[in-house]
Formats: sequence, structure tokens, C-alpha cells
Amino acid sequence: MNVLRDKTILVTGGSGSYGQKFTEIVLREYQPHVVRIFSRGEMKQFEMKKKFKQENLRFFIGDVRDKDRLHRAMHDVDIVVHAAALKQVPTAEYNPVEAVKTNIDGVVNVVDTAINNGVERVMTISTDKAVHPVNLYGATKMVAEKLFVQANVYSGLADTKFSCVRYGNVIGSRGSVIPLFKEQKKTGKITLTDDRMTRFWLSLEEGVRFSIECINMMKGGEIFVPKIPSMKLIDVANIIAPDAEKESIGIRPGEKIHEVLITEDEGRHTLEFDNYFVIQPEQELPYPDKRKLFGGKPLPDGFRYTSDTNNLCLDKEDLKKLL
Repeated sequence: MNVLRDKTILVTGGSGSYGQKFTEIVLREYQPHVVRIFSRGEMKQFEMKKKFKQENLRFFIGDVRDKDRLHRAMHDVDIVVHAAALKQVPTAEYNPVEAVKTNIDGVVNVVDTAINNGVERVMTISTDKAVHPVNLYGATKMVAEKLFVQANVYSGLADTKFSCVRYGNVIGSRGSVIPLFKEQKKTGKITLTDDRMTRFWLSLEEGVRFSIECINMMKGGEIFVPKIPSMKLIDVANIIAPDAEKESIGIRPGEKIHEVLITEDEGRHTLEFDNYFVIQPEQELPYPDKRKLFGGKPLPDGFRYTSDTNNLCLDKEDLKKLL
């Protein structure tokens, strides 16, 4: 099934790394009517215009904080992918009100505007940091997930469907530790916060393709979680710079030793499929046609999906391929 064919698609934060890869794949493989890029980045949009020559690509300068501009950009849109966010943990910690305005108030604007414009499907891109958050960025993304799930209550007869995709660290993306390690390699010394630290990893293309798959199958209210591998950060550092000195500097404020993608509480209403999990909405949402995803199997009691207990491990050769 290709629900993107002949559709008008809006991508918020569309000039970022996710938006650019999404645009590349969708224009090449999914035959949309139009892809609209909505973002604050004038220079990034200019660079995208030079990179992509397709006539069915449009650009809107705007901020998700600006509801009027968002409303104009979403006119006649069928599908919205919400990727705009303040994503840097330190940025959110030192600019907390700004993080709330973009990551929470911006989500409210996306929800309201999508419903008012009769958008069919809206998918937001979330993060493992939204689970048991210990920093402000994670807390804002947790709230964003809750808002998206419960937005299905507001859509009513408009039948706008809202769902979330939640995954771990994207290799090489803005804010990833891997570009930092590569830069530090030149100095001969790599800094590590804690030798025990583990993270979930996937490539940018894997993240984009998974989100497209989820847009195709979403019914509304789900949080989709891919099965992805984990690896210790010290192993990543040793693969990138085997000869560099490794210095432990201690865990930073707002950082975890291990990440969690599904908690034991969420596990009780989660279905497992071959390559992914679907966290079903805990409350009964007012689906106009009572559709839900079926076919998966329930998880055992006490199941947690964490980066330190994950049975999918990223080995040296896999990481080199992703790099």
C-alpha cells in the first residue's frame, strides 16, 4: 500500500537531516503530488532548492510556534510529518521556555491546524529520551507524544489520525556523538562520559523508511517502535578511533547510562511484530470506525525494551557499514 501516492505532504522541520532524507526517498519512490517543506531555515531551504530539482517540491518559511503561518502552509494538505523540534539536550536545559514553546506549544498548533484543515494523517517523530525523561528535552517529547495520542479524541468526525514514531540515536545526525568522535579523532583523544553507557542506533535512512511504513499502516493513537540494535559508546569510540586515547569525563547533567524504548507499563498494551512494536493507546479512543492494528502478539509480563538488555547488538562490521 502506498498512501503517499498523489498526496500533498507537509514536513515540518523539513530542511533538517530527517526532512531532507524523507524528501529524497518520497520524491524518488512514492509519487506524491507535492511535498511542502516548512521550516525556519532560510539558508537550508536555499540549499535544498539547489539539491532537489523536482517541480513538485515547495518551500514555506515558517515556525510551528506561528499558528497562522502553519494554517496557511497546511491548506489542502493530506499528510503531515512533524519533525520540527529543538533537539539538543543542552540547548533545552539552558533555554527551557523556548523548548516548551517549540516542542509542546508547537505540537498543539500542529494538532489544531491539522484538524481544522481536514488533514488525513499526521505522524510525529519522537525519541527514546521521551521515555522516563531525565532532561527537559525528553520531558517535552514525552508531552508531545501524549498530545499526539490524545489528539485523536479531538478530531471527531474530521477523522484526522495522529500517531508517533519513537526510536533511538540516528547515526551521524545533528547532535549525534559520532561526528564528535570523528572530530576528536584528529586530536588523538576521545572523551567518554561513562564506559558502561549504551545506546540504540539506526541510520537516518532506516528511520525515515520506518516512519513511512508506519504512515501507511497507522490507524491513530499508536506509538511505533522499531527493533533496532544497541551498542556501548566505548565500543563505538574504539571502532571510529581505535588508536586514540579514551578519557572518561563523567556523566553529564540530563544524561542516562542506558536508554529505554518501551517501559514495563507500556509493555502491557504493546503488540510485537516481526520487526517492530506497536504501543496501543491505553485509553479507548473514539475511532469513528473502531479500527485498530491487529496481528501482533502481546508481550510477557514485565517486558522492558532497553539498550543494555536488548538482544540485538550492533557489531563492528554493521557499524562500519552504517558509518
